[in-house]
Amino acid sequence: MRKLRRVLLWSLVAVLVLVLAGAGYVFWTVRRPLAERSGDLRLAGLSAPVTVRWDAHGIPQVYATTSGDLFRAQGYLHATERFWEMDFRRHVTAGRLAELFGAGQVDTDKYLRTMGWRRVAEAEYAAATPETRGFLDAYAAGVNTWLADHDAGTASLEYSVLGLQNGDYVIEKWSPVDSLAWLKAMAWDLRGNMDDELTRAQLTAGGMDRARVEELYPAYPEARHAPIVPTAGTVADGRYTAEPPPPAPRSLIRDLSEGIEKVAAATRATGLDADGIGSNSWVVAGSRTKSGKPMLANDPHLSPSMPGIWYQMGLHCPSCGFDVAGFTFSGVPGVVIGHNGRIAWGFTNLDPDVTDLYLEKLDGDRYQVDGQWLDLDKRTEVLKVAGGDPVTITVRSTKHGPLMSDTSKEMATAAGVYGMALRWTALDPGHTIDALFAIDRASDWESFRTAASKFEVPSQNIVYADVDGNIGYQAPGRVPVRGKGDGRYPAPGWESDYDWKSFIPFAELPNEYNPARGYVVTANQEVIGAGYPRMLTHDWAFGYRSQRITDLLLASDKLDAAAIGRIQFDNRNGGAEAVVPKLLAVPGSSPARDLLKGWDFQQPADSAPAAFYNATWRALMAHTFDELGTEHAPNGGERYFEVMRSLLADPASPWWDDKRTPAVESQQDILAAAMADAERELTERFGKDPKAWRWGDLHTLTLTNQTFGKSGIGPIEWLFNRGPFPVAGGGGIPNATGWDAPDGYEVTAVPSMRMIVDMSDLDASRWVQLTGNSGHAFDEHYDDQFPLWQKGQDLPMRWNEATIRREAASTQVLRP
Repeated sequence: MRKLRRVLLWSLVAVLVLVLAGAGYVFWTVRRPLAERSGDLRLAGLSAPVTVRWDAHGIPQVYATTSGDLFRAQGYLHATERFWEMDFRRHVTAGRLAELFGAGQVDTDKYLRTMGWRRVAEAEYAAATPETRGFLDAYAAGVNTWLADHDAGTASLEYSVLGLQNGDYVIEKWSPVDSLAWLKAMAWDLRGNMDDELTRAQLTAGGMDRARVEELYPAYPEARHAPIVPTAGTVADGRYTAEPPPPAPRSLIRDLSEGIEKVAAATRATGLDADGIGSNSWVVAGSRTKSGKPMLANDPHLSPSMPGIWYQMGLHCPSCGFDVAGFTFSGVPGVVIGHNGRIAWGFTNLDPDVTDLYLEKLDGDRYQVDGQWLDLDKRTEVLKVAGGDPVTITVRSTKHGPLMSDTSKEMATAAGVYGMALRWTALDPGHTIDALFAIDRASDWESFRTAASKFEVPSQNIVYADVDGNIGYQAPGRVPVRGKGDGRYPAPGWESDYDWKSFIPFAELPNEYNPARGYVVTANQEVIGAGYPRMLTHDWAFGYRSQRITDLLLASDKLDAAAIGRIQFDNRNGGAEAVVPKLLAVPGSSPARDLLKGWDFQQPADSAPAAFYNATWRALMAHTFDELGTEHAPNGGERYFEVMRSLLADPASPWWDDKRTPAVESQQDILAAAMADAERELTERFGKDPKAWRWGDLHTLTLTNQTFGKSGIGPIEWLFNRGPFPVAGGGGIPNATGWDAPDGYEVTAVPSMRMIVDMSDLDASRWVQLTGNSGHAFDEHYDDQFPLWQKGQDLPMRWNEATIRREAASTQVLRP
């Protein structure tokens, strides 16, 4: 027995040693990539020391004496905190995901290579100004200096996980073109109405009457929800007219839609391409603020990711023209949204129609235009595949753009063989990178507009404020002028009358400077009144967010940062205003329905009425729009607020009949069924007491790692993901935490950051982002801002060097 006990004891000791050793190895693997934020570091290529002051949330303020040193340091710091993110992004934009993750990504790479984002970025680098190329080169040199001292194991924990399935992966040096290619991903995310164009095409090709399809895309309600620029403009050209083209083959549209979704899934992992994306921004004049100087607010709505898409940073080199702070993209030099010492700016998506699909008649490697057969342009692309053989594809293009249908198959019909080409402004080389650097250095309205004129893709609403008390708005971007058609349906590529003829001149794009009303609000709504003679798009957001923000601004006499922060976190569901009275008018009652009596339409996380209403809304979407099937089931977002408002005013609409049942339902039948479904669902999930239901128990946000967060392997997901967490808000609400009704209540789009700039005292500005500045799991700044973001709180956005020095948590000097 003594011998047995001794054996058991030593076996236990051995197991404990192995467990401790394993735990120690895991701890060492997790900790060794973490950033050092203090002490001196050597950075090859610097001409002089660069000082970095880190605040308590890991946000760096960088002080340099030359632009080359400034951007070299920025590249180094981005790589230190976010290199895996940068590497993953460049593989997405170059169509090289299969090199990382194997054969399962080949189809996605085919679509990305067919569009050719990387090829366009290479052309843009060649066309950039010498000064811009110098900034990009310096940034890339900083990244590569960091890479020279780090292997995969010390770069990021994700590389250790990747090594389990792709041990042969070798990190490449960073290229300036890698930075430019990321802008193509941003343009894709904000590409306009391509998804709506595909949906309309599928529904009409499937036999739905076009007039009925158009009921799902109502006109913008200009009388209730003000455009950004209330006036109609003064451009003298005639009003754009549209002629509907013939329908495209349904199977071709379906295959193309599936391919587009593959690209969307890849970019969604980077924090882009979510259903219900949008953004809020506004600027108010000093006449409406307590300080007497303008204030500017911005919160872009993007897909949630872990880490969040933004990296907060200050870049200070007054002697070389850069003295700016704000939100940056890892992998891209400069500041994207923020302020310098003179001006502040914010972005929302203008969302113009800058993509058109062209149905092409094909004959082998030829396509038809105006009765003539022309040769397709062709190129060969080789896709490397981790753990597999290379795949070679041939990319063919018409004059309109790449044949996206080649990634699936051509469609042979009784009328011939067809393909589908994509015309998109982002596939033409442009100068947006020049614009970003120019905006960072702009000092007044004129220099700002000059910089904005170079901002071609994606087209944005830009709000402006300066320290002299001026406010403004500018719509930049390359927006096409078409011949026939209006971009709402695929066009016949064989008729050149449907081609793009030109682009709207910058001088004719909507803008305002110091409007008498004292504010500008942008939330993806209609940009300018219906009398404007140019066609920007027909597919706006429907103004529920923008009008609510406007109403709150007008309700306050004198605004300060706290008041603006409350507006950013406002949770009122404007779409419920038309629905709730109809629900309460249905005969009968229940404790659940009683929750809606006197409800103020606010949707905080602890709201019982919001839980019942949104469960009812989800069921209402399914019952009312059953004809759309699962493929086009409505997400229930802001457009459907307006669609439902119209249907509630038309009890005889055929949409009310649920075609899945033998009966012919009335409006009240469907409303009653939706409430019954909601009550049943919530009772099963949360119990019989409706007062105990909580919106945040349904509406949760899981901060999911960009790549391994959905691996399906619990321990790996635990390493990288955080949550789920209850959140307030919802789609079409200022606090725009969007969700997709067919899939559930989980959050699919978020205010990716919130910023408030006070032009009376830049040091009093505020900011917060979704997660934290670090991209390293288990770093203290991986998710330290989320609790603030979740509650609608924020952090000081310091500007004065004395304040930054006094509040710094650590100081680091990068030396030559």
